[in-house]
Amino acid sequence: MALTDTGARVSAPARQSVGRTVRAYIQLTKPRVLELLLVTTIPVMFLAEGGLPNLWLIVATVLGGAMSAGSAASFNMYLDRDIDAHMKRTENRPLVTGEVSPRGALVFSWTLAIVSTVWLWASTNWVAAALSAGAIFFYVVIYTILLKRRTEQNIVWGGIAGCFPVIIGWSAVTGSLAWTPFILFLLVFLWTPPHYWPLSMKYKGDYAEVDVPMLGATRDGAQVGLQVILYAWATVASSLLLIPVAGMGLVYTVSALVFGGWFVYESHVLYARAVRGEKMQPMRVFHASITYLTLLFVAIAVDPLLPF
Repeated sequence: MALTDTGARVSAPARQSVGRTVRAYIQLTKPRVLELLLVTTIPVMFLAEGGLPNLWLIVATVLGGAMSAGSAASFNMYLDRDIDAHMKRTENRPLVTGEVSPRGALVFSWTLAIVSTVWLWASTNWVAAALSAGAIFFYVVIYTILLKRRTEQNIVWGGIAGCFPVIIGWSAVTGSLAWTPFILFLLVFLWTPPHYWPLSMKYKGDYAEVDVPMLGATRDGAQVGLQVILYAWATVASSLLLIPVAGMGLVYTVSALVFGGWFVYESHVLYARAVRGEKMQPMRVFHASITYLTLLFVAIAVDPLLPF
């Protein structure tokens, strides 16, 4: 199907229902990525409070964070619409299909960015608002514009943007920062490569076609698998730092060891299959990484509520 110079398919309908338009704009925010926001923000608020935080504060922080993350995702789709049109994983995004115009996406992105910053400043505090704005800047400018198409280490440093929710959640409760949220920041930072590189292995053909140097597309399976192992071990090690620093109890300690051990095991399986020349199953590690992070952060939320 022919494409315009904006990356949209020419045959896209000129008119569409209001409901379809709304769904298209929601797609710009990458709703599945927003799940990570909930998984990492709310539990940290429990930890910062040492118990159950104010319900309104949770709602306000999640709403502001969702708008902020949605803004960054929308900017990303706007900037990447040329390559999205040539990748199977992204060929149905609304800017490619023409359901949303580039101008509409850009206005939407800026609106979410401004509203989210003002909202967090008004409903939480200036620290959370500033961190939220910083997260948008990092994802859009540092990752999407500067790193993504230039280095195979793009997801390592660009993944920093995904670490901001933990310090935003902490600062929303406390109005300040401490060592605890920075350890969690480090944990998410180290978790991002072994989470995303298996996905890039699955879609290596797509990334190769559009000349985006994701590690999973530029290196062989054994090399990528080894990197996944190293980062998985580093992730688990950083999770254990939280025990002495934040005074975590039995629930978190056991969860960090058990779920972390499982995550590391899956990364070793991926590497072993690559070395033996067997068919790899990178999405197994991808899904395991999501489950690991979710269960670990659930333990972070539960731990302060218990006396042990």
